Amino acid sequence: MAETVLSTHRLSRSFGPFKAVDGVSLEIARGTITGLIGPNGAGKSTFFNLLTGALAPDAGTVTLAGQDITGLPPSRLFELGMGRTFQIPRPFARMSVLENVMLAPTGQVGETVWGPFLSRKQMRDQERQIRDKAMEVLEFVTLGALADHPAGKISGGQMKLLELARVLMGDPALILLDEPAAGVNPVLTETLIGKIEELNRQGTTFVIIEHDMDLVMRHCDPIIALSEGRIVFQGSADEAMTDAGLLDAYLGTPLHA
Repeated sequence: MAETVLSTHRLSRSFGPFKAVDGVSLEIARGTITGLIGPNGAGKSTFFNLLTGALAPDAGTVTLAGQDITGLPPSRLFELGMGRTFQIPRPFARMSVLENVMLAPTGQVGETVWGPFLSRKQMRDQERQIRDKAMEVLEFVTLGALADHPAGKISGGQMKLLELARVLMGDPALILLDEPAAGVNPVLTETLIGKIEELNRQGTTFVIIEHDMDLVMRHCDPIIALSEGRIVFQGSADEAMTDAGLLDAYLGTPLHA
């Protein structure tokens, strides 16, 4: 059996009387690209926020590679090998694409109070190493030519690639992507998916929230569906297209391969 990299046990979160996530238990196998789907209001984004430390659960646990990470802040999860992107990228618009990527690594000497004064050589050496790595990552995500451009001046699709580049600076074993194809033109979507699959072949595990069913059915396995905060389906793309409960959750909307 495949090793479990991420798991939840009876994870729950309510907002007043509304149960956004209602006792969700699941396991994500290492090396997979898992698609997380469901109609609007199903609890997908809240579930992601619980996994990544943006929200604390009312009940339940989250485990990463055997370690209980429930409620840990995103910065600590990044250090432990979990990266996350957002549906709407928010780069530092006036900074360059390269500078945005160079900000991602934690524990930089220059971020400490006395670092710039007591460890100048160490700071310069570290900054050079980070710059070199950032350029390698930008070349990988096809943004090398835009390294010096203001991040606020690139396209929405390129911002999605920039978000992926920032995450990759932490060498994560697990990456959670929130609607990576939303607002992205088809050419850049194919570029992004190509990079996801290349990273997956190298061993990176992905969990993807996505409304583009064609993308999910072609590239994700397994597929997990939420409805009203609960899991209503887990299985393959072929099984998803014929599952009565899943079709009902989508109000009869056809699922395409």
